[in-house]
Amino acid sequence: MKAKINNTYYLYIISANLRAYSLYFLNRISNYRIEKIKFYKVLGYKLNLEKPESFNEKIIWKKIYDRNPLLPVTSDKYAVRSYIKNVLGEETAKEILIPLLYVTNKPETIPLEKLPVPFIIKPNHYSGRYIMVRNGDYDKKEIIRTCRKWLKTPFGLEKLEWAYQPIQRKIVIEKLLQDEEGNIPADFKFDMFHSKCVRIRVVLNRMNNQSNFIYDREWNLLSKTEADFSPKLKIEKPKNYEMMIELAEKLSAPFDHVRVDLYNISGKIFFGELTHYSKSGFIKLKSGLSDYELGRYWNIKPEYWKSK
Repeated sequence: MKAKINNTYYLYIISANLRAYSLYFLNRISNYRIEKIKFYKVLGYKLNLEKPESFNEKIIWKKIYDRNPLLPVTSDKYAVRSYIKNVLGEETAKEILIPLLYVTNKPETIPLEKLPVPFIIKPNHYSGRYIMVRNGDYDKKEIIRTCRKWLKTPFGLEKLEWAYQPIQRKIVIEKLLQDEEGNIPADFKFDMFHSKCVRIRVVLNRMNNQSNFIYDREWNLLSKTEADFSPKLKIEKPKNYEMMIELAEKLSAPFDHVRVDLYNISGKIFFGELTHYSKSGFIKLKSGLSDYELGRYWNIKPEYWKSK
């Protein structure tokens, strides 16, 4: 049985790597034909890489051509902590960074029994992969196995997301943020263009019956999408909203566009992440600012362009 499990595990790793590298090279040698076909199927119009105008076109352009050396640093869930300290200073960084409990590239060394619950385990080079541990009820062997799989698997390569590729892979364990009721707190996502906030998406109940509210810089509601089973919700403007804006402006300064994710729990602000490739450039903007309206706020900087 053990040999069979090991074989399945390694076959998964090999197939995941082969698929990622194959799609990447096929895209490159075909002048990004795969990306263009997917773009048309998802968004309904042709991808223009010669003269990108829409928000989604510019995200994909950024994936392919932007080589700002800070992109891998700020996409790295561990290295970004140093970036925040450099930009905001040690004192402010200490206030907004989620407490770090452990980091390693050897999952078998994780002292799970000694870590204060609740905590969250995630790979530093991945998006959307995590294990939440809310109590002492967990499978240590499965956690180690999953972490090893993460470390051996590339992320974003087949989607042309360059920033994730130079990252030295690690497992990061942080305190799990919870609100007063023990739920995952509201996620404030600031879309920053040239250090100016254009819109904020607030995500509630991310783990169950998710609701989304989109506001402009002045906290005017642009649109909302509530879960079918949720009550009518209203998001109050945080009392320290201007401080959140100020943090987002400082953290976004080196980039023409980046999404700054922050949490606000009872007036205390926490840093979530910096996102450069929102939905990898396949965002269906059904309400609020349109794809082309958002694109007009983004003037692509030539400083770090990779040669075409």
